[in-house]
Amino acid sequence: MKALAVLLALSFCLLVTGGPSVRAQVPAVSEYDLIGYGEPAMNNRVARLAERLQRGEVELVFSGTRGYLDSLLTALEIDTASQVLVFSKTSLQYPLIDGRRPRAIYFNDDTYIGFVQNSRIIEITTMDTRLGAVFYTFNNAERQAKVIPESQRCLVCHDSTGATGGGIPQILARSAVYGSNDTNLLDLSGNGNTTDKTPFAERWGGWYVSGLHGRQRHLGNLRVQGPEDLARLDDLRRGNLPTLAGQGLFDTSPYPTPTSDIVALMVLEHQLLIQNQLTYVKFKAPAVLQRVQMADAVSATQWNDIPARGQRALSRMLDNLLRMLLQTEAIDLTDRVEGLPTFQQSFLARGPFDAEGRSLRALDLEKRLFRYPLSYQIYSADFDTLPAFALDYLYQQLAAVLEGRHADPAFARLDTTARAELLAILRATKPAIVPYLAAAGGGP
Repeated sequence: MKALAVLLALSFCLLVTGGPSVRAQVPAVSEYDLIGYGEPAMNNRVARLAERLQRGEVELVFSGTRGYLDSLLTALEIDTASQVLVFSKTSLQYPLIDGRRPRAIYFNDDTYIGFVQNSRIIEITTMDTRLGAVFYTFNNAERQAKVIPESQRCLVCHDSTGATGGGIPQILARSAVYGSNDTNLLDLSGNGNTTDKTPFAERWGGWYVSGLHGRQRHLGNLRVQGPEDLARLDDLRRGNLPTLAGQGLFDTSPYPTPTSDIVALMVLEHQLLIQNQLTYVKFKAPAVLQRVQMADAVSATQWNDIPARGQRALSRMLDNLLRMLLQTEAIDLTDRVEGLPTFQQSFLARGPFDAEGRSLRALDLEKRLFRYPLSYQIYSADFDTLPAFALDYLYQQLAAVLEGRHADPAFARLDTTARAELLAILRATKPAIVPYLAAAGGGP
């Protein structure tokens, strides 16, 4: 099972259907115990939908070969334009997945749906504000609609150390070159995810990719004959496909849209980077404080209430999160990227916006992914429910960066104009940071 985790392109835990659900045990490590991961996940979008289904407040519609998929996406406020397709056999349902029957992934800001053709289940991963990434399956059989918690079982692959202890639950997005017999011939993700800092040429192996990207090359849509082809990947790469329909790759008609949008893939990679680090902080901060004999400090409301030794132990993980939020290592684009207007419109529409109509969701797609280099995940409930002392520290540091008071050279790429724009947007859309700004009397 751990081998599967190495091969995952985007892993969602799946049950082997046909038998009763067996409750697995959370790894017996302090991180999981401290966070209470074995307790029911109640603070997320999927749990709220499950309660409404149970009370009869929502009725899902079973339709055609996709079953409840379309209705479930609507209930969870997930746009079908977010569809991305992965064909690597990296799921427990691998017999149902191949180059002709890719697995579809749909997502919004906090929830991910996995759909496999001819399967009786739909996979669901969502961000719980208390527990981080949690996992469910959904019965995709007519008149049997039901959400089933599966987080403990899914940690076999989704624990960052393979459920051997000391890890965190995470969502995976990886890249590898696959042969025609679905063998992983070249893993380009190493021990981590594909993220917004991964070179363009190493992304999306094992995925289908639609959209335009000029002279930039990627590994999407590529299946080689064997190891001998690895030396000539540049000759075999296939990109700049406006649609996947009619390309001789697979039948797109079973899916809501004939695309696996390149912009959606890029947004997905960035989003998972931030969410996995938010989960890391929520899991590791209490454990770190316990290990330095400061367990009571976890309830501190301000950073300065943490003793100096505790601050030294915590600052690295928080600084890493700050750099990810500010996209300090995100690659620059060398050519324009063009994807589905419908995805971009629905993504941008979620806002929020300042009085001039600016939003952290605005896409650039000429030189970089986002117009304003600060993650929209700063608006998420997942971010807002970090420990209070962590939020205090992050707001202090973010204000210092945007006001030009931070000494870390990692933020040097933020010029005066970019900092001013970000400050204006945040003043209007994230009131929690305003007391930390020097102009508001909160800075030095």
